[in-house]
Amino acid sequence: MNVITISREFGSGGRELGKRLAEELGYAYYDSEIITEIAKETNLSEEYISSAVESGWSGFSFHYGRSFHPQFNKIAVDVLTAQTNVLKRLASKGNCVIVGRSAAAILDDLNPLKIFVCADVEYKIQRCRLKNPADAELSDAEMIRNFKRIDNGRKRLHEQLSNTEWGTSKAYHICVNTSGFEIKTIVPSLAQFAKTWFETR
Repeated sequence: MNVITISREFGSGGRELGKRLAEELGYAYYDSEIITEIAKETNLSEEYISSAVESGWSGFSFHYGRSFHPQFNKIAVDVLTAQTNVLKRLASKGNCVIVGRSAAAILDDLNPLKIFVCADVEYKIQRCRLKNPADAELSDAEMIRNFKRIDNGRKRLHEQLSNTEWGTSKAYHICVNTSGFEIKTIVPSLAQFAKTWFETR
């Protein structure tokens, strides 16, 4: 069973890279359906779960899987428990690429290939405006604030679940800067790297 996790800065193209990489390798691809499955297990709305997970449960302090802080929030723990169950269930089905959802930290015991995708801020602004017409109405400053808010949430949750620092090279097997590249041109080389990594690990 080969598992690849894609962690990414918002706007860097990590989702597209993950999907194309899964297609190139013939692996299953999991992304938004993870939120759907968590919602089924917790009886909470997908919108609520997506927002809470994306924010890194800002405002709540807990140490999942270790000891609980006195201020822990039961809903946060229930969602993180369901998130762990869903990710491990999907990973157990076979070779796959999982985008986001703190999979790099949660599935660490499965020894996945961990990829981090980043990009320069100018590229992220350009990419978001091309992919989402609504973003065209935002100023550069507003978009940068959104990037920081979302990435801070991802960082917060990752570091509550792992001893590694989100976004640093030591936490991943390979870091990919997509600035100035079409995602599809990066994928073949990355797929070859993944094949070699799984063969030699």
